[in-house]
Amino acid sequence: MAKKIEKVQAGSGDVFKDLGFADAGERKLRVQLAMRINDLIKERKLTQAAVAGIFGIPQPHVSELRHYKLTRFSSERLLHFITQLDKDVEIVIRPKAANHASGLVSVLVAA
Repeated sequence: MAKKIEKVQAGSGDVFKDLGFADAGERKLRVQLAMRINDLIKERKLTQAAVAGIFGIPQPHVSELRHYKLTRFSSERLLHFITQLDKDVEIVIRPKAANHASGLVSVLVAA
């Protein structure tokens, strides 16, 4: 039996980019925002029904958010959800880092 040799290619660190999504940056941002929203929901021990009431969306949409099915949520809407969880959102624009081919968008959480 012949041995099959598989090639392994290192990823870029951005799964959406590696998979060839044209909107990889937007997808990554939405996941980062959803991760923070889900952390806040967990910290506050909120039920999906309670979150639905706070956000003004149907409970099944909260379930989608909790499972990172984000096609119905824009970055703007996710930012709004964070403010509805009693958090401030601050956007800082700074010069591009030299080691990035293009500008970078990321979510940082302050203590």
